[in-house]
Amino acid sequence: MKFVDEAIIKVHAGDGGNGCISFRREKFIPFGGPDGGDGGTGGSVWLIADEGLNTLIDFRHQRSFKAQRGQNGMGSDMYGKGGEDTVIRVPVGTVVTNVDTDETIGDLTAHGQRLLVAEGGKGGLGNIHFKSSVNRAPRKSTPGTPGEVRELKLELKLLADVGLLGFPNAGKSTFIRAVSAATPRVADYPFTTLHPNLGVVSLGTDQSFVIADIPGLIEGAADGAGLGIQFLRHVARTRLLLHLVDIAPIDGGDPAEQVRAIEQELDKFDPELLQRPRWLVLNKADVLPEDERQAAAQAIVDRLEWTQPWFLVSAIARDNTMAVCQQVQRFFEAQREAQAERAEMAREDVRRREEGTKE
Repeated sequence: MKFVDEAIIKVHAGDGGNGCISFRREKFIPFGGPDGGDGGTGGSVWLIADEGLNTLIDFRHQRSFKAQRGQNGMGSDMYGKGGEDTVIRVPVGTVVTNVDTDETIGDLTAHGQRLLVAEGGKGGLGNIHFKSSVNRAPRKSTPGTPGEVRELKLELKLLADVGLLGFPNAGKSTFIRAVSAATPRVADYPFTTLHPNLGVVSLGTDQSFVIADIPGLIEGAADGAGLGIQFLRHVARTRLLLHLVDIAPIDGGDPAEQVRAIEQELDKFDPELLQRPRWLVLNKADVLPEDERQAAAQAIVDRLEWTQPWFLVSAIARDNTMAVCQQVQRFFEAQREAQAERAEMAREDVRRREEGTKE
């Protein structure tokens, strides 16, 4: 299935029904008075996150969605029926933005999460509401209010724990194949990966994480060069970045300069990404003689003055790839423990304050 991670749709909530002007007319009741009911409320438009979807491609074919209008009020104090809501299913991880105001309306990050994007109009008042001591037979009602109309931008940001960064042909697809059941396309030419791929790395019971293979970035990606600008957004949610580098590029490129080029693109797109944990993975060790690999890797690390963890692997030979994943799992477990400890400390602070207030 073609991967589509951006779409523009128009949503139109239902208008409210009009109020009714009516009078009670029954035998032997000459002055029945007003009995016009209110109009029904228009249906609203909701988005709901569905983990069964992984693309926005359906919105390439249907771009307009309209909820049902509220029914008009009727006589005999009968209120109009409310219009039915329209519910639109979107993938988990969809960010919703108002095109006209550029305001972020919501972020659907959990299965079943609902978001109101267009509220239905309110029903108009029937003439029963306008009866008074000086106006026993009001011939007045109000129309229903129109439903909201919005143009929305839907943007899918993948929900992954780990994001793979790197130049085209750095071996990201091969790496994700080696550590998960994902089967992204692999070939010996640049830009083989045209859309992000997700894989689940399972290391045992309750030990797993999601890894995303982001299409290759090139210099100028943040300004629109290559495919990168379309997919840089997908690294925004990741907790850890693995920066894959070809240790001996076939075109004679400099691995250290490639790392710096990607860092510049991350900084242009979102400076916060450079502050995120990012580990260096020097790939394709198999292309070098065994006795030269470690020295070549250390030279690159020294030139970069790299202070975070780094690894030397061969994804195609699956050499040292699972060791990287085990280290990633330990990193996440340490994060969870630290988070639990902070939460416990916060609860303890609350208890102390409450006890101090009672005294």
